[in-house]
Amino acid sequence: MMILWQERLAFLAVPKTGTTAIEAALAPHAAITYAKPPQVKHMTLQRFNRFMRPYLEKVGMQDIRTLAVMREPVSWLGSWYRYRQRDGLKNTTKSTAHLSFDDFVRAYMMDKNRPEFAEVGSQARFLAPGGNSKPVDHLFRYSDLNLLIEFLSQQLKSDMVLPQMNVSPQQELHLSPEIARQYRQKFAADFDLYASLR
Repeated sequence: MMILWQERLAFLAVPKTGTTAIEAALAPHAAITYAKPPQVKHMTLQRFNRFMRPYLEKVGMQDIRTLAVMREPVSWLGSWYRYRQRDGLKNTTKSTAHLSFDDFVRAYMMDKNRPEFAEVGSQARFLAPGGNSKPVDHLFRYSDLNLLIEFLSQQLKSDMVLPQMNVSPQQELHLSPEIARQYRQKFAADFDLYASLR
């Protein structure tokens, strides 16, 4: 998470949506950067509204706007699946190297005893404001990062360039129609939120 003080913007780092590259581009402009631990770097909107917004308002940052990126839900899970196939996780409970993408998505859809490799959260839950709090002010599709770059360039009055960072290995992913249907049904909130973005 990053706070751009002059622009009154809080960038919320939804995992697997290019956040490392976005944060690298924003670093020279950020007044506050939370890079570690992951629970703070990836602070949800609800936690931001509950804890950070009141603090920032108390120290003089009024009318703060939130900014985030959302990825198409199947692509988002695919990124997690590929990321957890890396050599550094082999022979651990977080590795997906031994699984098909169908098996990974099946495990993700489990209600109880979800395996550690499938514990990746939900974009809709991450972006849920909670209570009567404000939703995200500026939410961009990962596939439209050019629009995010335009927006940030206007806000910062400076040309923004996103570096290539933390890219998961390329791999063709196959999700069977039946598993795709079940995923879309079970996680309708993620698909509906993504569809609502222009």
